[in-house]
Amino acid sequence: MPPEREPGSFRIAISSVSRGLNPGELLYTLETDEISGVFFRDSAGVERRLFHTADFRARHVDPHPDGGEVALSTFHPDGTANLAVLKTDGSGLTEVTDGDSVDQAPRWVPGPGRRLVFQSAGVARDSGARLSGYGPSAVQQLDLDTGAISCLAQDANFDFLWPRIGSDGTLYYIRRPSANAPKQVDPWAALHQTVLLPFRILWVIARLVEVFIDRRTGQPLSTGKGISEKAIQTPSSWLLMRQKAGEEVETIAESARSFDLAGDGSLVYSNGFDVYRISANGGRAAKILSGPSIDLIAAL
Repeated sequence: MPPEREPGSFRIAISSVSRGLNPGELLYTLETDEISGVFFRDSAGVERRLFHTADFRARHVDPHPDGGEVALSTFHPDGTANLAVLKTDGSGLTEVTDGDSVDQAPRWVPGPGRRLVFQSAGVARDSGARLSGYGPSAVQQLDLDTGAISCLAQDANFDFLWPRIGSDGTLYYIRRPSANAPKQVDPWAALHQTVLLPFRILWVIARLVEVFIDRRTGQPLSTGKGISEKAIQTPSSWLLMRQKAGEEVETIAESARSFDLAGDGSLVYSNGFDVYRISANGGRAAKILSGPSIDLIAAL
């Protein structure tokens, strides 16, 4: 029997977070290299595990307002992901989507019935059925009572991420340029890259020399300041969008990495370093928090 490992000897990551059913409560997912699970933390700081498995990765939890079930994403080893619902006592996990796609980030739609809004991307495979890429992500809505699926936002040039629907029916999402969008060949850009190629090779050689000297002397040639910030900087092309029925789609903020809707109708979002709040009445965004690597937002 293998010896038990110390908690600090293996990776534990928070893969998603959401507000609970009551003020001060949190619902979140944790995962290691082997297992993942859904956890609940009450306002007193007491943690309770609802569900865990080694068969897939459980992420992107969202509790139904009536407190009866939790929506989540299930990521499978074959590169696909489905939506699922789980009873709040940790039983009755049921996948509600399937197919060769990545369905993730479900959110309950306010109002009657059981509807989920989520992002979905098709899976591309080669002739040997091996995963070769993903298509652009679109916003879909699933009616769990009827099984009907409708598309709310889609564009071959963009990914639509982290959709939420407000109590008034307004759709919010982050739109970013899709890495899989069709690209036109720019001959001037191609020439530019060709001219720069020798300089790029010299830069790589210089970096290798720097690493060699660092290892031999223990004195790095450069301090590396600003590298961590640059690594998580959110591009200005990542836009937080608002889409009201019958109106033009509106850009709310640039460089948006994640966001959430609060119960009072306000909106909070992060650019990776700062968290901003936009009141329910609109107006300018106000900075409410700063810190490194703010990737997940939950409005309590």
